[in-house]
Amino acid sequence: MTIDLAYSGQVQELVARTRAFVHEVVLPVEDEYRGDITAAGGDAMRVRLQDAAKEAGVFAPHAPVEYGGHGLGMSDRAPVFEEAGYSLFGPIALNIAAPDEGNAHMLTHIADPDQKSRFLEPLARGAVRSAFAMTEPAPGAGSDPSALRTRAHRVDGGWRITGHKHFITGADGAGFFIVMARTSGEPGMRGGATMFLAPADSPGLRVGRHIGTLDRSMVGGHCEVFFDDMFVPDDAVLGAVDRGFEYAQVRLGPARMTHVMRWLGAARRGHDIALERVVRREAFGDRLGDLGMAQKMIADNEIDIAATRALLVRACWELDRGEAAANATSIAKTYAAEAIFRIVDRSIQLCGGLGVSDDLPLARLSREVRPFRVYDGPSEVHRWAIAKRAVGAAKRAAARRSELAAR
Repeated sequence: MTIDLAYSGQVQELVARTRAFVHEVVLPVEDEYRGDITAAGGDAMRVRLQDAAKEAGVFAPHAPVEYGGHGLGMSDRAPVFEEAGYSLFGPIALNIAAPDEGNAHMLTHIADPDQKSRFLEPLARGAVRSAFAMTEPAPGAGSDPSALRTRAHRVDGGWRITGHKHFITGADGAGFFIVMARTSGEPGMRGGATMFLAPADSPGLRVGRHIGTLDRSMVGGHCEVFFDDMFVPDDAVLGAVDRGFEYAQVRLGPARMTHVMRWLGAARRGHDIALERVVRREAFGDRLGDLGMAQKMIADNEIDIAATRALLVRACWELDRGEAAANATSIAKTYAAEAIFRIVDRSIQLCGGLGVSDDLPLARLSREVRPFRVYDGPSEVHRWAIAKRAVGAAKRAAARRSELAAR
C-alpha cells in the first residue's frame, strides 16, 4: 500500500500565501500590541484583519465554498492552520480561531438549511462571532460533560432555558450562542442533553464578567453567561432533542485537532526565534548553537514538532474517513498540548533573559499555549480515556480467548 503524505498544489499554494500574509500583515500587529487582542481593538481589529485576509485570498480555509471559504478537509487544513498559528492573531485573521471554527464545522454537519442560512453563513463570512456554551461552575459540566445542570423545559412553541455557564470563550460580543442544556435525565447521566441556537439578544441571556486567564488572544474573552428563563422556539434545536452529547463529538474531535494545528504554529515560531538566537549568540568561547546542552534542547524541539505533526496527520486521516477517531484525537491532543509547551519553554531557556522579557514574543507564546493542557479536555482526562479503551480492548480479547479455549 502506498502512503502519500504530499499535499495538492492548491493546498501548497494556499499554505505559501498564508505564510506570506501572516508574516507581512499579521505579525506586525501582534507584535505592536504584544499579543493582546483587546488592546489591539478587539472586534474592530478582527474585522480589519479579516478584510485583509479576504483581499489576500486566504480567508476561511475551512468554510464551505458556497459561503466564501476554501472547503478544506481536516488533513488539508493542517498545514494552512499551522501557518496561520505562527502569529497569535493569525487564526483571528483567517476566521479559524476558537470557538468560531469549531462551531462552523459543527453547523456544517448538523444544522438544517434554515439554520445554515441564519447562523452558519454569517459566521463563515466573518459577519458575526459565536460562542459554545457548555462549561459550568462546579458541580456542573466541565471535564465531565455528563454533570450538565443547565435545564431546558418544553413550553408552548419552544423551550425555556435556565442555567449558569462560565469560561465561555468569545461570549462578549458574540452574535449567537450554541447552548448545551439538559432536556431529560439528571446530572451524571450520559444522555439527555440538547443543543440550542440562541441569538445574543435573546431575552434572558446575559453575559457576565470576563474571567481573567493567562491567554490574551481570544476575541470576546472567557466569560460567565447566565440564562434566566430564556425562551427559544422549536426551530432553535440543533439536530435532535436529547442527542446533544452525541453531536458534541462532531465538534470536539476536529476542534481539538485544529487547536493542535494553530498552537503548533505558535510553538514553531518560538523554536525559530531560539534558533536565530543561538546561531548568533557567543558564550563560553563558542556559538550557543554549537554547545552540547543547547543542541540537546534544539534536537528535542525538532523531535516534538515532528511527532506532533505525525500524530496530527493520523488523527485527521481518520476524521476525513468519517471515523470517530476518539483515540487518535485524544492521543494527538494530549501529546501535542504538552509538547507544544515544552517547545516554547525550551526556546525561552535557549534565549535566557531575553526569553522571559517583552523584547521577544516567547513569554507571551508561553502564556498562550499553557492553557491547552486544560482546554478541550485536560491531559489527565484524555489519558484516562485512552487507558480505559486499551484496558477494555484487552479484557474483550481475554474473554474471547477464554471462550475459544472452553470449546
